[in-house]
Amino acid sequence: MARWVEPMGLLHGRGAIAAVAAGAALPLEGGAAAFTLVRLIENGAVIGLMPAVETPEGWQDAVLALTRPPQPFAGLPDAASLGRPLVMAVLNVTPDSFSDGGKHFDPRAALMAANAMLEAGADIIDVGGESTRPGSPPVDAETETARILPVIREIAKDAPVSVDTRHAATMRAALDAGAEVVNDVTALRHDPEAMAVVAEAGCPVVLMHMPGTDPATMQQHAEYANVALEVTDFLAGRIAACEAAGIPRHRIMVDPGIGFGKTMDHNLELLDRLPILLGLGCPILLGASRKRFIGTISGVSTPRDRMAGSIGVAVAGASRGASMVRVHDVAETVAALRLWRASVAGAAPQG
Repeated sequence: MARWVEPMGLLHGRGAIAAVAAGAALPLEGGAAAFTLVRLIENGAVIGLMPAVETPEGWQDAVLALTRPPQPFAGLPDAASLGRPLVMAVLNVTPDSFSDGGKHFDPRAALMAANAMLEAGADIIDVGGESTRPGSPPVDAETETARILPVIREIAKDAPVSVDTRHAATMRAALDAGAEVVNDVTALRHDPEAMAVVAEAGCPVVLMHMPGTDPATMQQHAEYANVALEVTDFLAGRIAACEAAGIPRHRIMVDPGIGFGKTMDHNLELLDRLPILLGLGCPILLGASRKRFIGTISGVSTPRDRMAGSIGVAVAGASRGASMVRVHDVAETVAALRLWRASVAGAAPQG
């Protein structure tokens, strides 16, 4: 029986503190946000919408779970102490990625870009050697590792690195080269050996929702009766599979897969209802930077020119509980998140 509590009526900063003190709201993830309402959902049906502080007894444990701070992920600072979500910088060592294909294909260019991203405030660099844009052709693990290992070895000397891959052999090689996190768009489903690699390495993992395991055909499966619930149910199943394989929940981060097998309306609904994923007990990664729906809404056709819209989505995700955002425009996103946090808190964040 699938039961979900969706926190709603979110407040931030002084308004949240005042509402919690007045007994009208509950703190969200132990931070500066709060929720005043909850939507109770059982087996896909809405049981009721009610004040968070008046939740029926049988649902109270699930509601209280939403008030607890998430555990730190991959040894990184937690978003609450940092004063903003963590920023994962995108580094595509590919000739064909949708936004910056070819720009960082040369290892020297990739390393220069990584240094600039870290100086701009990136908390972790996500290195990938296979494009997963809609319709992209597959890349074998041998080619993928040849692209990324020289880059990962150098970056990992000074900063945290995640490897963006769906291939077990690439995961193993990248972890040996110094990567600390596996970021798999197929949630460890594409390669039957991937789960064992992550479990044996004892490393953190990001599980993303995508219908099927092939980016080339994922948009053909963009059909949902209720995309927020179906994504939540899917991720709950993958978390359970990981735990059964020896990967504890505290080493898992979840990603709703914006743009992966979703239409523009699906992406917007997932963004609006992002807090429902907090019920999974894992931190949330939001990766929407430069995606097509941003260009459609903002009227910007070229991915590299979608920075403003991407920042808007990152701030929206931060206000809805994202612990980390995956972005191309690091300096601008970090600045926007700091200003957002200061505006809702009434004081500048520290550090």
